[in-house]
Amino acid sequence: MQAANSNATRAEAGTTDFVTVFVGETMFGLAINRVHDVFIPAGVTPVPLSPPEIVGLLNLRGRVVTALCLRRRLSLPDREGETGRMAIGLEQGGETFALIVDGVGEVLKLGTDTHEAVPINLDARWRDLSLGVHRLDGHLLVILDVDALLAFGTPNLTAGAA
Repeated sequence: MQAANSNATRAEAGTTDFVTVFVGETMFGLAINRVHDVFIPAGVTPVPLSPPEIVGLLNLRGRVVTALCLRRRLSLPDREGETGRMAIGLEQGGETFALIVDGVGEVLKLGTDTHEAVPINLDARWRDLSLGVHRLDGHLLVILDVDALLAFGTPNLTAGAA
């Protein structure tokens, strides 16, 4: 793995910076230009009748933020315990979201030489939320599509209507 250069103003052609996050042992990447904050979530207030991936609302420097659980968004079981959780601040359409993850790693500067399309054998629950993968020293970094990740809502209620 190659860590990001400390000189953030120098952009190398063909490289992209990713913030790595973890859900269990799986490593995911978020484009650094979409990440606004990294923080420890506290004081989450549940929202009745919200989609299951919505953990609740929290206060982030005076702003009300929707907290979204990446585990639930990826159709994975909830984590045991609250300790060690981290949040990534993301914005979309003028609204701020807190993406709750198990842990935050480092910033990686990756080139196109390690990038591959979404593998056909990637879990179907993750395929539509991914932009591709990077193979790194025996690890697979799944790059998440932030737009798709935050495009959630209630299921189609008319489908179940009789």
